[in-house]
Order: sequence, then C-alpha cells, then structure tokens
Amino acid sequence: MASNCLDATIHATSSPALPSTIHIAIPSTMITSPLSTTDNYSARSQWLRAAILGANDGLISNSSLMLGIGALNQSSHAMLISGFAGLIAGAFSMGIGEFVSVYAQYDMESAQLKRHNKTNKESLPNPWKAAAASAIAFAFGAVLPLLVGGFIRSWVARVVVVGVVSSMGLATFGAAGAKMGGAAVGKAAGRVLVGGWIAMLATFGILRFFGLVFYVNISSGA
Repeated sequence: MASNCLDATIHATSSPALPSTIHIAIPSTMITSPLSTTDNYSARSQWLRAAILGANDGLISNSSLMLGIGALNQSSHAMLISGFAGLIAGAFSMGIGEFVSVYAQYDMESAQLKRHNKTNKESLPNPWKAAAASAIAFAFGAVLPLLVGGFIRSWVARVVVVGVVSSMGLATFGAAGAKMGGAAVGKAAGRVLVGGWIAMLATFGILRFFGLVFYVNISSGA
C-alpha cells in the first residue's frame, strides 16, 4: 500500500505543469475586417462604375466608329474627323445620361429619407460627380484610338493599330476596374476584351460588307 502511494506521488510530480493560459500573438497586418472591406468597395461603387463604364464605352464606341468609317473610306482624314466627333458627342451623351440616371436615384432615395423623417443626405448619390466622372472617362477612353489611328497614312496599318491599341486599352480598363472593385482581374479583363472585339469586328464587317456589295463610299456621297 505504501509502495502504491509512493509510485503515485513520484508519477504526479514528474509531469510538467501546464500553463493556465496560452497567449498567441497575431500581427495586426493579418487582421482584416470583412465588413470594413465590403464598406470600402461599396463606397467606391458609384464613381467606379461611372468611370470604368465611361472609359470602356469611350474606347469601344470610338474605335468601332473609326473602324466603321475606315471600312467605307480609306483616308486618314475621315477617320480622324469621325473619331473627334465621336469623342465630343459621346462625352456629352455619357455625362448627361449619367446625370439624369443618378438624379433619378437621388430623388427616390431623398423621398425615402423624408418618409422616415431623416435629414442626413450624406449617403445620397451625387449626380454631378457621376456625370463628370462618366464624361471625363469617356473622353479618356475615346482619345486612345483617335491619337494612334488618326495620323497613320497606310489604311491597313491604321486599322490594325486601332484594333491592337483598343484591345490593350480594354483589357487594362477591365483589369483596373476589377482590381479596385475586389473582383477577379482575369475574368473581368476577358469579358471587356471579348465584348470590345465583338463590337469592333461587327461594325467594321457590316459596313465593309455594305460598302462592297452596294458600292457605298462616303467620300463620293453615294
């Protein structure tokens, strides 16, 4: 009996003591708040949507317009004038359209605040900022094919350069929008690029077809 007590005592004292609490240090840089990240992306959504859509629309529409004109007229002058006109008209159209759209959203949200007796309008969308962002972004996107394609003498080289530079710009805009919005960069860039290719190829192909079949040439007024 004494031997058993002695063995139990020796066995108990030989076991290492366990700490009552365990402290784990986690670097502050590894701690992120999903809610704060979501809030940041939500705060960016309004101006980001207007800017990215404006730049994409400017690049796609103006490059498609220039390629369509190029399908009927091989002079660089015609493509230059059409691209410049597309830039001005498109920038004003995008700005005014964005202003009207966002102002309608502003009126609805403002009326909802009044129904709930709330006066804080800081969270309401700003139509002027959205319109300015959309118009400036459209002009920025539209000027790319205009600068690179409007001064090249060779018709074939001009068409190829406009297509290549526009493709690079579309992929860049798509990737930039995805990066700032927290989405997958590759998928977003691919969607924008394929959409731009469809628009450019369809515009050039359809007008080229009509030009060859019906002998349409804008320089002759036919």
